[in-house]
Amino acid sequence: MEPDPRPRRTWFAKFADAFRGLRDGVRGESSFLVHGVAATLVIGLAVALRVSACEWCLLTLSIAGVVAAELFNSALESLARAVDRAPNVDVGRALDIASGAVLAAACGAAIVGLVVFVPRLWAIVNGWA
Repeated sequence: MEPDPRPRRTWFAKFADAFRGLRDGVRGESSFLVHGVAATLVIGLAVALRVSACEWCLLTLSIAGVVAAELFNSALESLARAVDRAPNVDVGRALDIASGAVLAAACGAAIVGLVVFVPRLWAIVNGWA
């Protein structure tokens, strides 16, 4: 087996590429505005309601899961455009599946939010009655 002719990349270069990908993914998709607003509201509500450390972990993982799914979806859309701009049933199906993954992640995150926030909000509302 021959050695790999490509030079080894530094950790700094790898992180720089990852942050550039994150920036490009966020800038390129209008969906991130919706996810960003939702995440900001969730974080604000979590601070206001003083959620536990475990609940913070669940909320953070949920937000990260939605963002990661959206980034994978954006990457697939970008790759599809680069490969072929003509209508293609198989590419369209792959893009629909990727969008479905974002929807699944968002629904899961919404359920986590309901489980964390509804009991607290219910207690507050009942305290006013």
